[in-house]
Amino acid sequence: MKAMVLAAGQGTRLRPLTDTRPKALVPVGGRPMIEYSLLLLRHYGIRDIVINLHHHGDQIENRLADGSQLGIQITYSIEPQLLDTGGGLLKAKPFLQDDTFIVINTDVLIDLQLDELLKFHRKQQAAATLVLRPDRDADQYGSMDVDEEGRICRFLETRTPVQALGPIRKLMFTGVQVLEPTVFDYMDAAMTAHKFSTTRETYPRMLSDGQPLYGFCFDGFWQDLGTAERIREAERSVASGEVTLHYL
Repeated sequence: MKAMVLAAGQGTRLRPLTDTRPKALVPVGGRPMIEYSLLLLRHYGIRDIVINLHHHGDQIENRLADGSQLGIQITYSIEPQLLDTGGGLLKAKPFLQDDTFIVINTDVLIDLQLDELLKFHRKQQAAATLVLRPDRDADQYGSMDVDEEGRICRFLETRTPVQALGPIRKLMFTGVQVLEPTVFDYMDAAMTAHKFSTTRETYPRMLSDGQPLYGFCFDGFWQDLGTAERIREAERSVASGEVTLHYL
């Protein structure tokens, strides 16, 4: 299985830390932020990984090189213009299009059992499975509705005609997802060099077309690393022993 780590963002919420370096290389607990996602993937035998680059991307490439020091193999997808999640995935299509793949945001610290996620994805025969979690700030991050079977009924503010089974839960996206190559069928090939979002454009289109999109509900440790304060919170949790990341 292959994976993609999204690392092209400019990290504006982390300025001035990201004025002269990419968000992916901001240290968290003594290691570059991006290493946590890479080590999680490696722990489950996923070693063929593409990383998209934009803001100070050359520094990421210089630091990680081909990935051999971490026991993985890295391919780089360079974005002269920032393409967002959809554009970034579409540009990396030649690398990802052959089979099921995983996508992880670089600014996520999560203690997730990837084997359980993949088992759920395959059991549901999903076209896409997003790891979701309950959070009182779900609307702030961008909430989604999921029925009791885990089927996604709504993405952000976009409503689609999906019949819910039982009660609805409002959850938020953690930045980890499993996708089938089917996702590329809902991306316009002419958009290869354009910026667009999967959650705002691609997934609502798939949902309207009846594609099975699911949410894997996760209530374990997760921390957004998008601000300096959230990085400090994550470091305190790990340093105190309150949280142990099983893949380190």
